[in-house]
Amino acid sequence: MYTEEQIRQDLAKLKLIAAEHKAPGAALETETITIEGVEQDVFSHIPSNLGELYALGLEAPDRTFLVYQQERYSFAETLDMALRMARVLKEQFDICLGDRVAICARNSPEWCISYMAITLLGAIAVPMNSWWKTSELKYGLSDSGSKLCFLDPPRLKLVLPFLDPLQDQIILIKPEAEAEFPEFYQLIKSVAPLSTAELNAIQVLPEASASIMYTSGSTGMPKGVLSTHRNIINALYSWKFVKEIGDILRPELLEENPEFDPALLANVPLFHVTGSHAQFLACFVYLRKFVMMYKWDAEKALQLVETERISIFHGVPTMTWEIMQSDKFDSTDLSSLRGVASGGASRPPEHLSMMLQKFPAKAIPGLGYGLTETNAIGAIISGAFYAAKPNSTGRPTPPLTSIKIVDENDKTLEQGQVGEICIKGPTIMKGYWNKPEATAEVIKDGWFYTGDIGMLDELGFLIILDRAKDIVIRGGENIGCAEVEYAISEHSAVNEVYVYGIPDQRLGEIPCASIMLIAGSQLNAQELHAFLADRLANFKIPALTFFQYEQLPRIASGKIAKKELRQQTIDSLASAVS
Repeated sequence: MYTEEQIRQDLAKLKLIAAEHKAPGAALETETITIEGVEQDVFSHIPSNLGELYALGLEAPDRTFLVYQQERYSFAETLDMALRMARVLKEQFDICLGDRVAICARNSPEWCISYMAITLLGAIAVPMNSWWKTSELKYGLSDSGSKLCFLDPPRLKLVLPFLDPLQDQIILIKPEAEAEFPEFYQLIKSVAPLSTAELNAIQVLPEASASIMYTSGSTGMPKGVLSTHRNIINALYSWKFVKEIGDILRPELLEENPEFDPALLANVPLFHVTGSHAQFLACFVYLRKFVMMYKWDAEKALQLVETERISIFHGVPTMTWEIMQSDKFDSTDLSSLRGVASGGASRPPEHLSMMLQKFPAKAIPGLGYGLTETNAIGAIISGAFYAAKPNSTGRPTPPLTSIKIVDENDKTLEQGQVGEICIKGPTIMKGYWNKPEATAEVIKDGWFYTGDIGMLDELGFLIILDRAKDIVIRGGENIGCAEVEYAISEHSAVNEVYVYGIPDQRLGEIPCASIMLIAGSQLNAQELHAFLADRLANFKIPALTFFQYEQLPRIASGKIAKKELRQQTIDSLASAVS
């Protein structure tokens, strides 16, 4: 049993290790600089832009990097293709510093290479949700002002109805047949890679914008989160810092001569910060193999863990749960695993208990808390700390991240008191794209106000209790309740609607809707689903829908009694089961 006193002792050790690790002259030394008027601690000796990050792969040029079904590319081959595509973008499509270029496709080597090529030029990558439908894609492309778009065939069909603004500015990924638009590999086949001199002439500075990633918010359509090269790279090296001090604290879990090179199973979409940052981009820091799945399947994942000798299994908690439930789990060779981590959603304590029983001892469980706006950085926990505090998402990610809890009057609260979680550090986004007012609402003096409700316990561990914003997190996917409510309200039979989340063992939460119908009208769940099919991605459509002709319950101010309505639904479903 890991006692509180042992936790205190290990935290004291970690503090000493961290101080030595970031001291002057250390590889992960930090310094204080001023960014847009705010003093920030940043890493001193790390790549200044993503192009320099990609070049780290040349330290092991022949090592396998990208794996996707039958395709396998080394670090050197991948960078070569990215440099070729960068020339294509620059010379054939006139992509320059600051231009936006969208990527909307399922995970593939071309997705990764496109992202690299865009950011090598100092252009801004816009990874778009590949589950979006026509109206959502139209909004994202218009809002970002994308000059060019990488598309695969399913997404091409969705954008064809409004293609005019991007006419002749499309590159196809894995076309199923001949098409009028240029194909990815045909474009790079006969061009030379951009030279180092050509790249240096572009001068991509640390504060240059690197990506716009769309995240569902509590109001209206998704917001574009604008991040810089410094934001992203400091996130990657924060994880490296955590790993290195953890290895020092637990040397007995290290192997002197590991049998296999590090490898990660890529099992979440690259349009999320978990997929793009914690999985894809972090592989350049660790010279790690990046094994992409065609789509999530628990048994296929287990097969890949065994055949590709995966060392890190990293996805939303639902995925870990599903592979543990698989009939193939006990017969799969999991000896290569060194970490089973998750992010994007909370993990129920019973999941963790099962993980500690079923996975090999060296497969350390971990959990991270972060947001798109923080480039996935916030708090982190693993190993014995996690086993002892399964209801926590960990302590602030060292050494650059700070967390505070504030009340409604913006007063910083003491440990043990409940309020809004705020995060500060160099990974905080530059702002919401073209939304200065929305940015000002959530970033104050360098602090990002998350909208999540929680507290820091007496040892500084963060415990998340609720969300101040109307967000449902379904299997790691953020669903803005307001966006779904707006779409449902467009139906002529709907008088008013409230969308909310209820607990689900597999997905964490599922979206539900309580709807007041107009007197005399009729609507059922099947008809509503058909109505929403081309307006919302499938994962946003309510899994349960409750119809009534009476007004939804109100609080004294006249607003919908949201908490009461949600609890009524949870109670009624529980009663039905019992």
